Amino acid sequence: MSEEKNVTLEQDVLVEKEVVNAPAEPVAEAESSEVAPTEVAPAEAAPAESAPAEAVPAEAEAAQPQPQPEARVETMEDYAKELEASFKRVKEGDVLTGTVAGVTEDQVLVDLKYYAGGVINKENINGDPDFQLQAEIHPGDEITATVISTDDGEGNIELSMKEANENMLWDKFAAMLADRTIVNVKIAEIVKGGAVAYLEGVRAFIPASKLAAEYVEDLEEYNGKTIEATVITADPDAKKLVLSGKEPARAKLQEEKNKKIAKCEVGAVMEGTVDTLKEYGAFVNLENGLSGLLHISQISNQRIKHPGAVLKEGQTVKVKIISIKDNKISLSMKALEPEEEIDLEGFDFKGDGEVTTGLGALLKGLKF
Repeated sequence: MSEEKNVTLEQDVLVEKEVVNAPAEPVAEAESSEVAPTEVAPAEAAPAESAPAEAVPAEAEAAQPQPQPEARVETMEDYAKELEASFKRVKEGDVLTGTVAGVTEDQVLVDLKYYAGGVINKENINGDPDFQLQAEIHPGDEITATVISTDDGEGNIELSMKEANENMLWDKFAAMLADRTIVNVKIAEIVKGGAVAYLEGVRAFIPASKLAAEYVEDLEEYNGKTIEATVITADPDAKKLVLSGKEPARAKLQEEKNKKIAKCEVGAVMEGTVDTLKEYGAFVNLENGLSGLLHISQISNQRIKHPGAVLKEGQTVKVKIISIKDNKISLSMKALEPEEEIDLEGFDFKGDGEVTTGLGALLKGLKF
């Protein structure tokens, strides 16, 4: 029995050894398989760190997307002016400046940078009934106008350019008066004693005697015409603006006359018609459309007391141009008359044959 127990104990010991020793190899393999990657990875990565970077072609580099700048973030400071304007309280009489947002046949819409928009009706632009809004005012234009109502019934601020510009316009008219500025105006209507035109939208009167270079009998001939004019009266208190087309018209005629005179040649002979007679001479209208003065001393070789002794108005005469000094034509009839010859026949000259200029010879024969 003792031997059998010893054998059994030895078998149990061997079995325990096999059980203990058997799993040792798989565990070692598993541990080695788990550790291996961590040990090999650094060895494989080392060559990649030491390898030089390959050069990238310039074209490829350019083709690569460039970094975009970061978008600017808007802040309240960007809208400070708009916010300040929106909080500002607008009242009647305020003068505001805005940008034209739109133009119709009867209104101008204005962006005031305010919670309410501005509107200007045609009658509040200026006083010119023929003023064309869409032709004269365009979107984007900056205009200044006066508030005449904070609500036009549709939530808009009603404005007037006419009131805002009135003071500035009268200052401008005063400068035009001082400088004798020539402007173009269109005759809008004919009224008693003259015509009406509009200058910068302000109604102006042109007396009949100041409409043209010469007095105009039929004023209706000028209705609708555009003429050159100057300011001769500008009274802001009385709202009185008076223009004259006479001075510019005469200046234009004189300029044309000077050009013609420059083409005249001293010594030229031409025909003319006696226009008017004066004590000092006669004015003659020449065949070239110009007028010249025929002085009394140039009418005849004989002395006369008045041009009427030889000439009469409407008479055709032949004259010679003797001067164009200072753009004034001087004429002469005398220069065309034949010079009088001295008749020496019958003139008996007696002398002693001596010719002298001595004082004794001159005093000879004189009795004292």
